Amino acid sequence: MNNVTKMFLNLVVIGAVSGAILAAIYHVADPMIQANKEKELKEAIFVVLPDAKDYKVIKKTVDKEEVTIFEGIDAALAPVGIAFKADGGGFQGNVGVMVGLNMDYLHLKGIRILDQVETPGLGNRISEPAFEGQFKGIEATPRVEYIKNRKPEKPNQIQAITGATISSNAVVTNINNAVAKVLKAFPKEEVERMEKEIRPASKESKEAKHGG
Repeated sequence: MNNVTKMFLNLVVIGAVSGAILAAIYHVADPMIQANKEKELKEAIFVVLPDAKDYKVIKKTVDKEEVTIFEGIDAALAPVGIAFKADGGGFQGNVGVMVGLNMDYLHLKGIRILDQVETPGLGNRISEPAFEGQFKGIEATPRVEYIKNRKPEKPNQIQAITGATISSNAVVTNINNAVAKVLKAFPKEEVERMEKEIRPASKESKEAKHGG
């Protein structure tokens, strides 16, 4: 067996062993990663729907795409808003945003950045409270807008981060796209109708649980 063959076999063995080790690590780590993401998602729902004490998951398939919303409810089982995930490309990769929308379907209740790999010190500042806080209470329709180098002048505007226009625009674009998709999939009238159907049953169940 010549040296080239030995070297090739050694590389094959090392590659196989390395692959097996990586597969084993992934098998152990992936459930923990997914559990952590699920925890962050649930926490984000209550951040963007601060009045909610619980939430219901509502799903619908539209044009072969599943759309999911989280309807927040208060202690009296009354709806306080809906939350949903908004994903899309940023400067470096996906920017995932949890969005809270008021039940009037006109105003945002807040946002929370869930996923981002933007440039440290620039684009990643979209995760800072100062940037996220700008979205609380602003008008969501017809569209959220961003402006540069000056304070917002309209009720649907936020100020972009200096030097990170692409990342700021990604957040705004993802929110607008997600809002449009949710409003199409879950018209306000339909959500209100579902709520009327669900609330009486939920109230009766709660009363029965507490003895009348």
